[in-house]
Amino acid sequence: MHSTGTTPGAVAARTVGASKVYGRGDAAIHALDDVTVDVAASEFTAVMGPSGSGKSTLVHCMAALDTPTSGSVYIGDTEISTLDDEGLTRLRRDQVGFVFQEYNLIPTLTGKENILLPMDIAGRKPDREWYDTVVDAVGIRDRLAHRPAEMSGGQQQRIACARALMGRPSIVFADEPTGNLDSVAGAAILAFLRRSVTDFGQTVVMVTHDPIAASYTDRVIFLRDGKIVGELRSPTTQLVMERMAALQPRNPVDV
Repeated sequence: MHSTGTTPGAVAARTVGASKVYGRGDAAIHALDDVTVDVAASEFTAVMGPSGSGKSTLVHCMAALDTPTSGSVYIGDTEISTLDDEGLTRLRRDQVGFVFQEYNLIPTLTGKENILLPMDIAGRKPDREWYDTVVDAVGIRDRLAHRPAEMSGGQQQRIACARALMGRPSIVFADEPTGNLDSVAGAAILAFLRRSVTDFGQTVVMVTHDPIAASYTDRVIFLRDGKIVGELRSPTTQLVMERMAALQPRNPVDV
């Protein structure tokens, strides 16, 4: 077993009184409203809620892709707002992994080159054993010499997952990682994310609207109207569906 270096029971990321407001006056939209939440290390956490609940905004703020209007965000013990541009770049490069719905692969690079790109940019030499472990875990070895256009969506997302784990980040954020995939390819990605937590001690936070995807996680955090309104441990698809059905959307704007 290979460890990502996170300590079980530790807090991998947290927000304290985080709010995010778009616009001003009567037109202001409170995407996040005084949210305080911890994400435990070495756990798989889902963030769910109706459209407009603030789930993507919360995760983007936690991942240092967006800045809260007020409040604090921490990755480990580091408060993101205290970092300058260079510090933020280093944090995103060294401590945070990303998996997006759109894959975000470089079309001119092979699968292997895409996986190793962040390490190449950082001037870091990849750990060959870890590379082999990740490639085999995600089941993509036969596509490493291919460019993205020669891969299916599921294969591209596997490459993106391997890239996210290659640098052994403290935390991986996944925003609707199965949104563009069929059910079979989506299940393979979810199984890999689950295994990265169980076998490698990775911390994963995933935005999803899918109760089946949420059933792979250890904990689901529910938002409505920019506020956390509950959580569920050891979720099942049925329990998540029941919770989501109770969260009727009040705000039609998706943020």
